[in-house]
Amino acid sequence: MRQFLIAGNWKMNLDRAGSVTLAEQLAERLNGSDGAEVAVCPPSVYLDAVASVVKGTPVVLGAQNLYPAAKGAFTGEISPGMLRDLDCTYVILGHSERRHVLGETDEFINRKVLAALEAELRPIVCVGELLEEREAGKTAEVIQKQFEQSLAGLSAEQIREIVIAYEPVWAIGTGKVASPEQAEEVHLHLRKLLESRYNHEIAETIRIQYGGSVKAANAKELLAQPNIDGALVGGASLKADEFMAIVEAAPATVS
Repeated sequence: MRQFLIAGNWKMNLDRAGSVTLAEQLAERLNGSDGAEVAVCPPSVYLDAVASVVKGTPVVLGAQNLYPAAKGAFTGEISPGMLRDLDCTYVILGHSERRHVLGETDEFINRKVLAALEAELRPIVCVGELLEEREAGKTAEVIQKQFEQSLAGLSAEQIREIVIAYEPVWAIGTGKVASPEQAEEVHLHLRKLLESRYNHEIAETIRIQYGGSVKAANAKELLAQPNIDGALVGGASLKADEFMAIVEAAPATVS
């Protein structure tokens, strides 16, 4: 059985006070029942403040990025060990904004994934196609390339620690959203890729989230799809009521 994971990616938003307030609101409203696992990923400068708020609550902490080195002369970067020191459980890697705005390659993302696993962090690895790639009928090809290269070299033991997030680039922050059928098609494709590389049991264990303009209004229909195991939420995660409505739309488990 796979437990749903609803993760809020706050991106480069909020200040310290706003981050603390939002974390407090979520922590107060989550009862730690058998529902979805809930994670928040604030900006790195507020990780420590948010960690203090969510410690001992059902909310788990995630980071938005890391650099794949234990330490060294990498000005402005954050190591996996630093994130563990702040009690992070998850780290988002391969987000389309880092791929397409900051030029990160599949190979570099793969280095980050391996570094995160070495530090006992759980990577949320994002894959997704551009609008022109979807319109050209290349979605499956793009997803397979990102899957194979971003997750290259992972053992069966390591892949069990991974969460995959399908985020169609054309649906991120645009107000557009993949239909439940479009999203399910890609999620099923990813599960088949997992089965082909590993085996059926592992493929059925790995959680695959959907991300891309997820909000309360569409969450229930998306999360009802058999291969969608949660959501990576952007803008809607900045409002406690909206985010909690998404959390409450998730079934306790998916078989």
